[in-house]
Amino acid sequence: MSMTSSNNGAGGHPDPDLDLLTGPAAEEVLRTVLRPGGGELLTWRATQVEHQPGRRSTAAYQVRIRWSDGQVRDERLAACTGRPPRGTVVLDDGTDRVAAWRFPYDPDLPALRTAYDRHAVGVLLSDLGLGDGPVRLEVRAYRPRRRAVIEAIGSRHRVFLKVVRPDRVQDLHERHRLLVGAGLPAAPSLGYTPDGLLVLQALPGRTLRQALHAREAPPPGRALLTLLDRLPAELAHGRARPSWRERAPHYAAVLAAALPGVGEQATALAEAIVTESGTGPRTVVHGDLYESQLLVSGGRICGLLDVDTAGPGERLDDLACLLGHLSVLAQMRPERAGAILRAGAAYLASFERVVDPAELRYRTAAVVLSLATGPHRVQERDWPANTRTRLDLAALWLASARRLHRDRAAG
Repeated sequence: MSMTSSNNGAGGHPDPDLDLLTGPAAEEVLRTVLRPGGGELLTWRATQVEHQPGRRSTAAYQVRIRWSDGQVRDERLAACTGRPPRGTVVLDDGTDRVAAWRFPYDPDLPALRTAYDRHAVGVLLSDLGLGDGPVRLEVRAYRPRRRAVIEAIGSRHRVFLKVVRPDRVQDLHERHRLLVGAGLPAAPSLGYTPDGLLVLQALPGRTLRQALHAREAPPPGRALLTLLDRLPAELAHGRARPSWRERAPHYAAVLAAALPGVGEQATALAEAIVTESGTGPRTVVHGDLYESQLLVSGGRICGLLDVDTAGPGERLDDLACLLGHLSVLAQMRPERAGAILRAGAAYLASFERVVDPAELRYRTAAVVLSLATGPHRVQERDWPANTRTRLDLAALWLASARRLHRDRAAG
């Protein structure tokens, strides 16, 4: 079986790892993985691609399979290059090597098998006193080898099962307990298993993204700033995550690998961000704050999600993350762009009262640069054009930061 990359992947990128996982060779990889179990691949599409230039790439797929008993089912598969993890099917033709697996048998997320088993989840919920009876499971997120989120809906309760690597689950459980104990609206942890399954109580409200789509008034900027100020000081210990500014060259390299035609523009943007901007004061940050991480109701914040990344960092990063995501969201949802942009402008006006306005814009440019990798990562139909659109948006934030710098120097 030959699976050598063809260098003809979507968008014409020359990176062999990306070609192997998204180009014509990927279909042969998927067929080979299914063959021993009697599965026939009918259709497939890559739904997520995570590329780490020079290290490895990982992809998730939505597939339709006809099994030997005649049943046709929609399932998920995943594959990666680099060093193959244990418990996977390894394909090696002497030139290229790929490891692949079926969901939920992720090699680095052993608890995923339990989280995606209705009987096992029913027993778990019963043991937690959350009712008996049938359970319905919905996959809300899956990033191969990193994490998964499954919503479990029972007769009396709804919970979210967060699956992480086993060495991270206890810390995440304690982090949720710490935040709830400090009065923050994080999801209460109801318990965890040593193999990486965390049970989180569902919170009320809808995401800020949903509220903006419904043209509901968003919470004011001061409410968000107050929420961030309440993050417990205990999270200030440990190693700080690299800032969006520091990560800009990495995202430029990812873009250049996926779409060489934008490599020069992405690299220039990253260099300008790093050389022209500075750092901000260290504090406790959420680490990945955007409109889908905030639950709101009646113009109030009632939920703070995905606190895995909370820890030491720069306040600039949290504020810029929200601004960058909102500006990209306005591009993605033109029919709601007016409401989204008004919310973003109000947040910008509020945030620049507490941090340097130019540095905030530089940092937002870095966030948008990172988000330019998104169209390829989730394999949007027209991802090359959407990538270029986001790079142009990053350039607008950079130009705005430069204008403020010039005006301040002239004044």
